[in-house]
Amino acid sequence: MRSIFYSILVGSVLSAPTVFASEKVIPAWDGITENLMQTYIVDEGLRQLGYDVADPVQLQIQLAYVAMAKGDATFFAAYAEPIHDQYLKENGGDAVLTRLGHIAADSIQGYLIDKKTADATGVKYIEDFKDPEKAKLFDIDGNGKADLYGCEPGWGCEVIIEHHLDSYGLRDAVEEKQGGYFAIIPDAIERIKEGKPTLYYTWTPLWVSSILRPGKEVVFLNVKKAELPNGMTGNTTVDGLGNLGFPVMQQRIVATTSFVKENSSAKKLFELVQIPTEDLSAEDLRIYKGENSNDQVKQRALEWISTNKLKWAEWIAEAKAAN
Repeated sequence: MRSIFYSILVGSVLSAPTVFASEKVIPAWDGITENLMQTYIVDEGLRQLGYDVADPVQLQIQLAYVAMAKGDATFFAAYAEPIHDQYLKENGGDAVLTRLGHIAADSIQGYLIDKKTADATGVKYIEDFKDPEKAKLFDIDGNGKADLYGCEPGWGCEVIIEHHLDSYGLRDAVEEKQGGYFAIIPDAIERIKEGKPTLYYTWTPLWVSSILRPGKEVVFLNVKKAELPNGMTGNTTVDGLGNLGFPVMQQRIVATTSFVKENSSAKKLFELVQIPTEDLSAEDLRIYKGENSNDQVKQRALEWISTNKLKWAEWIAEAKAAN
């Protein structure tokens, strides 16, 4: 179990901050190590603006939105639009919580299978699993259904998967394996390395696609028609990959509306911070390889700021000017 609280990021790569606010800022964090570096980067920016930033508090994704709505947390740096939109609506909507910026853009998600089986069987669409013979190829537990390494409950992606099982008529053909995502996905990786037919869900940027490379070891499946749940909208087609059936995600910062209204400098920082996908992918791979301690991630956050010091200085200056 990852630690609930984290040490405050110390040090600054720029000059001493000008104090704009005395209110303590409480970052929410979802416990996913792969989302920690951007949390630390935003934390450091706030400190350089003079904010008193508390240790990030670890909460399940859904509870992070509840905590912000209740005033027990200030911001969350991993708002996944549109799959987290439902959590925003459930906790007061824009009147209570405000979405800002694009800290990471155009993350894709979808179903994948091993390329060996795709080439041998011609499976291209998730709807192809309605064929019992094709579904049985991916059956692990012997019940005749294809086993899908799916999404962790509460993340939002599981709502789309469950909707697909119904809307595509796959309930009798595919069974979603759920649990801690990072506990079950290594099994999918090992099966593919062993040459066994395997069906799984993932997203990018994430280290999984550095190990199982789309177009090399695995291929994305398409859908014949996009079917999204609960009025969810979004572009599901990706150039070169086809219609993946899942909306392209924009990772944003969500913060309490009251804090945003009262703190123009923080609001501007939230709007400005952007981390390239390739930087996040490199960070995720280092985490996968074992460089995953709090101190290591914290240090890499500072290194990222130093490497991007000119852009960073512009962001801090513009945020200060917004006050």
